[in-house]
Amino acid sequence: QVRLVESGGGLVQAGDSLRLSCAASERTFNSRAVAWFRQAPGKEREFVAAISWTGAKQYYADSVKGRFTISRDNAENTAYLQMNSLRPEDTAIYHCALDRDPQRLHLTTIENEYVYWAQGTQVTVSS
Repeated sequence: QVRLVESGGGLVQAGDSLRLSCAASERTFNSRAVAWFRQAPGKEREFVAAISWTGAKQYYADSVKGRFTISRDNAENTAYLQMNSLRPEDTAIYHCALDRDPQRLHLTTIENEYVYWAQGTQVTVSS
């Protein structure tokens, strides 16, 4: 069973930056895409960003494109989400997750395609 541990959340002001980390307990991390999802109070969980297992491909939700950057370090079994120019509407619990299928050719934004989930980290952006 793969365990994912997140860190880096917190309370910041609008315009500030945060970097979230997602560390995996097993090397299966290296062969699977990673995605970040978020869930704001009273809303459904939504896709934020994904990165392929090699790191060569990234995909972003329109709401974060140009502000957020997803990356990974397979040597460290860790993925990152760099969040710049944060807005109050970015306030949510952020979850990282691993793809169901190893070495998938194309990135997916479908929540059910991700089977290993971290516990979530709170990001709060004040105006």
